[in-house]
Amino acid sequence: MQLNQTHILLTGATGGLGQSLACQLAEAGAMLLIAGRDAERLSGLADYLGPGHGYVCADLTSQEGVASVVDAAGEFGVDVLINNAGIGGFGLLKRQSWPTVEAILATNLDAPIRLAHALLPELMARPQAAIVNIGSTFGSLPFPGFAAYSAAKAGLRGFSQALRRELADSHVAVIHIAPRAIDTPLNTEAVNALNRALNNRSDSAEVAARQIVAALRRGDGERHLGFPERLFAWLNGVAPGLIDRGLAGKLAVIERHAPSRQSSSQ
Repeated sequence: MQLNQTHILLTGATGGLGQSLACQLAEAGAMLLIAGRDAERLSGLADYLGPGHGYVCADLTSQEGVASVVDAAGEFGVDVLINNAGIGGFGLLKRQSWPTVEAILATNLDAPIRLAHALLPELMARPQAAIVNIGSTFGSLPFPGFAAYSAAKAGLRGFSQALRRELADSHVAVIHIAPRAIDTPLNTEAVNALNRALNNRSDSAEVAARQIVAALRRGDGERHLGFPERLFAWLNGVAPGLIDRGLAGKLAVIERHAPSRQSSSQ
């Protein structure tokens, strides 16, 4: 896909990955409409990106927030939707409050589907268009301690695959990209401690963003980022019992690092 002068709606733009994506896409010549919940940070990032870029402040877990973003996207003439907004979800399900689980599902799965549904008529009217869903390795390699998060990301992957097949006779590309762990403020100290204990590898936001931009340029339908994570994700698809046994040996470490009872504010 040609990025120069392409009009892109990027959600979750003020997070670590979002900011790196915004900067790299702008450097490639794209015009950005950035979305998030922090008006001050959005305004500062839009100013940093330069003239021609815009922002919209909204909570994508509300109907009103989705509507305001859709209205702004229509005025901006969006060609590409990048569903990047997301929240973490480390914690044992038995310790998580239901509002916490709801927030994870609403942000990571419901909001991307709502935006894609609302913007699809607009995108189908463009000569070149794409929906890019930023997933996670945990969408293909569901992980203990991340049950709700894995469910949301697995749902996002399934949605992306189904919609790609549904739009096969159109000019709207549907791209699903699944990074491994990324070093961003989204990670709590508990997550960082767990990754250290398990020797999990991670990428910087800049490296992950570079791979995502490259995948968008190539028009990849689906891409898993990081090795050996993509190997384990493939193995989980063909022999999940092997992954069950392998992760069972890590359960004690995961339980030790998991937070205590979580409320919806955590």
